[in-house]
Order: sequence, then C-alpha cells, then structure tokens
Amino acid sequence: MSEHKTDELRGHAYDGIEEYDNKLPNWWLFILYGSIVFAVGYWLVFHTFSIADLPRARYDKEMVKANEEQLARMAKQGLTDESLTLMAAIPAQVEEGRQLFATYCVVCHADRGQGLVGPNLTDGLWIHGGRPLDIHKTVTDGVPSKGMAAWGRQLGPTRVQKVVAYVLTLKGTEVPGKAPEGVPEAAPAPPAAAAPPAAAPATAGAAGNG
Repeated sequence: MSEHKTDELRGHAYDGIEEYDNKLPNWWLFILYGSIVFAVGYWLVFHTFSIADLPRARYDKEMVKANEEQLARMAKQGLTDESLTLMAAIPAQVEEGRQLFATYCVVCHADRGQGLVGPNLTDGLWIHGGRPLDIHKTVTDGVPSKGMAAWGRQLGPTRVQKVVAYVLTLKGTEVPGKAPEGVPEAAPAPPAAAAPPAAAPATAGAAGNG
C-alpha cells in the first residue's frame, strides 16, 4: 500500500491559488462522520419511530402535569373561575368534556358550539354571563324559561365541570352559526383605590395662629 503523499499539487488553480491534495485531519473526519450518524439516529428516534418525545412535546407534558397538580391543590378551596380556567388547559379534561358535549349538548348548540336552538357559544356575547362560574351555574341549574335543561343532577359535579372546561375552549373561535345574543362578557372590575389618609387634626396652637 502506497503512503499518501502530502503537499502534492493537483494541477488546479483558481484566482492564482494552487490546490494541494492533503489528507483531511482525523479529528475533522471524526466530527463529520459522527454528525452524520447522529443526524440519522436523531431522525429515526424522534421523527420516524417516535421512540422519544421532541422537546416541545416534553414541555407540553410537563405543563399538563403542573396544571393537574395545581388543579388538585385548588380543588380543596372550592370551585372558582381560576380552577375552571385551569381545567380548560388540560387536554384530557377538555377531551372528556368534548365527548359529553357531543352526547348531550349538540342538539341545542350544534357540533362546534355555533348554536341551533341554543345560543352560539363561540362568539363574545353571553345571555347569562360568560365567566367560568356563570357558565357552570347555567349548565348546572339550567334556564327553564329558555328551555335550557338543568344538567347538574344528570351529569354530576365532575362531568359538569368538564363540559364547562370544553365550552371555555370554544370562546373566541367565532364559528359562523346562530346570530349573536346577549351582552359581551364583563371585564374584571379594577381593584378599588385605597382611600386617602385622613388629615391630622389641627393642634390648639395652630388654630390660634390664624
């Protein structure tokens, strides 16, 4: 086997620069071939066979886990707007709510919440309030005068909350359907301004100096 010669001209020149036929350094070749193997392995593991989750998917799972833990802590304090909103950020809860909605609610509100007999749930107007607790009360107690059934007894508290979580995800989707009804969802009231401190009473000396 002949030894590779270094500093051997290849007979090629460009802009006055002659090209030598030198062997590439081993460290450079190691990085090149290693990068190729890593790229092929990465593609197979993450994109072809989905053996592991991509960073974005891992982040989403961590967020769902954190939301579930937070929801469990908030459940001890009773139902709030915040806890229902948090439930709407957990895909498993929303999916169960979607299935319940498809079973019990589509007759009046259509498959995407765009409204049939009942109002459109995707616009920004609400007849009985658009806050999470308002929606929860409407689903639980119903509105007999409007033909809205009370689902609290039939579904139970847990399933009602999941339906509400799904309805919250419909907000703002603006699906064309029944004409808007009601009023815009009320914005949270600003915190009350602190009262100015009371003026200190004048001393007898000050009163006599007028």
